[in-house]
Amino acid sequence: MKNYRFVLLTVLLLWLKTYLVYKNSFDIKIESWKQEFILFISPLSFLLFIFGLALFMSEKRRNRYIVITSFIISFVLYANVMFYRFFSDFITIPVLFQTNNMGDLGNSVFELMNVSDIFFFLDVALLAWMAYKKVSIAQYVPATKRFRRTYFLATVAIALFNLGLAETERPELLTRTFDREMLIKNLGIYNYHVYDIILQSRSKAQRALADSSELADIQNYVNANEKAPNKELFGIAKGRNVIIVSMESLQSFVINNTVNGQEITPFLNDFIKQSYYFDNFYHQTGQGKTSDAEFIIENSLYPLGRGAVFFTHATNEYNATPEILKNYGYYSAVFHANNKSFWNRDVMYQSMKYDRFFSMTDYNITEENSVGWGLKDIPFFEQSVQHLKTLPQPFYTKFITLTNHFPFELGEEDKMVPEYTSNSRTLNRYFPTVRYMDEALKVFIEQLKKEGLYDNSIIILYGDHYGISENHNKAMAQYLDKDEITPFDHVQLQRVPLIIHIPGVTDKHPKVISKVSGQIDVKPTLLHLLGIDTRNQIHFGEDLFSKDKLDFVVLRDGSFVTKDYVYTKNACYDKKTGIEVDASHCEPYMEKARQELDYSDKIVYGDLLRFYNKQQENKR
Repeated sequence: MKNYRFVLLTVLLLWLKTYLVYKNSFDIKIESWKQEFILFISPLSFLLFIFGLALFMSEKRRNRYIVITSFIISFVLYANVMFYRFFSDFITIPVLFQTNNMGDLGNSVFELMNVSDIFFFLDVALLAWMAYKKVSIAQYVPATKRFRRTYFLATVAIALFNLGLAETERPELLTRTFDREMLIKNLGIYNYHVYDIILQSRSKAQRALADSSELADIQNYVNANEKAPNKELFGIAKGRNVIIVSMESLQSFVINNTVNGQEITPFLNDFIKQSYYFDNFYHQTGQGKTSDAEFIIENSLYPLGRGAVFFTHATNEYNATPEILKNYGYYSAVFHANNKSFWNRDVMYQSMKYDRFFSMTDYNITEENSVGWGLKDIPFFEQSVQHLKTLPQPFYTKFITLTNHFPFELGEEDKMVPEYTSNSRTLNRYFPTVRYMDEALKVFIEQLKKEGLYDNSIIILYGDHYGISENHNKAMAQYLDKDEITPFDHVQLQRVPLIIHIPGVTDKHPKVISKVSGQIDVKPTLLHLLGIDTRNQIHFGEDLFSKDKLDFVVLRDGSFVTKDYVYTKNACYDKKTGIEVDASHCEPYMEKARQELDYSDKIVYGDLLRFYNKQQENKR
């Protein structure tokens, strides 16, 4: 026993710690004893293998290997917990390469830390102490070849047993790469990361192996689903300047709502009455959050299930809105008072053919006019308009706000509504920062009018992604006066505002449009309003004003919404009642949802638009 007690103790401590983390730090849905058992054994095969390598080492190297490896694995586990606390998701390899974002996270990271986090490394400290003191259990006796063979055969048997059980519980498990919770529930978090490395290697090879033939099926699918634009609105904003605002973390539940008896978004509530407002509009972002929203809005492609396109495929060829509008005489610019390399924007914006990026070096940023992630929204808009009026017209511009960003910090002098009272500090502080952003938008519109930039523009405001994650469901249920937030409710909370405002048009005939739609629909909608034909372009969105627009939206996790149903977490819900119904009601849309995500992934991973762009060049 002496030759492997220290190894088995290490495995046991990490195994139990991992299971406790599963149960206390992640919201992993368990529906049967079988799923619970799979979850329990899932870390074991990986840990046995990794620490079993110590059986081949000398005494000095063995103990050092065990302690260092235990620390690394504990750190990976803790990193996933930290990531999950904010994003309700698990880390992927592409996310790990986004390290140049880390310096900008600042208070967001510290906000997520707890004193109890020391628990994640107590076993490492114990093992280090035992190795240093050379207590009896850590003393070294070489393992025999026979024992090592038996040990690794047992490890392989456990791994195959785990995978076999997982496959009976979830057939075709390894093809569901977009559902990370499902993979972790059945494979374990460590095996999931190994699988993620394999996926990353495979995705790197996809571009090298891709050819133009892969584009043919996608083009046929897109052309078959093309919807004719609304004749009455096609070209109604032709030649106008385009002003798009990304409203950070803004969810639709705050619109026309109150906190402590006070309006949360008084300006937007009034602006909607002069605009086309889409109240069934969903964000479709993945791990890239704001950058994903930008990618979807301007390319009408889906984000990736792992990482952010802005990082993993920033040098691909695209056919984004700025590039298309360049052919119609438009000058394009982005305004964002942050580090230009954050989310790799400086590289990605070049790929999308932006002419100018106004980043933090173009703004006067001081301690007095900043909070949280940087320049507050009101001075951001005030300074941006001064840059905006210097641009050649017509222009296509995008403004990215910052103040309404986790952890939702705001000085007392800027709070226009009081904080909410619940068990969630995040939700409590969300309402004052939303109210501040609303006021900033009011200032922005007033500035546009003052500088003569308002009347000849089309203004689009959209929420980029959720602000309140599933980790705050109890507080959200309290605010929404519900007993609990169900999976159905969670999907409905992914609705974000979309407001299209055309001075002289929408203020005369404002509309609330309830068609099911998403960020992927913005590109073709805008181009049609500008009078630009999108036939033969490759995109997955539909014109929001088309009379044939399908009530359908796919979320990046594979969930989807139709006119009558919501499908999420392998369950189908009736939209009117929120009650789960037989899956057959959702089945007609399952293949379409899967196919669109798959086709879009192929475009990005294979850089297939390089072939499309070459086709277009040959036609000219």
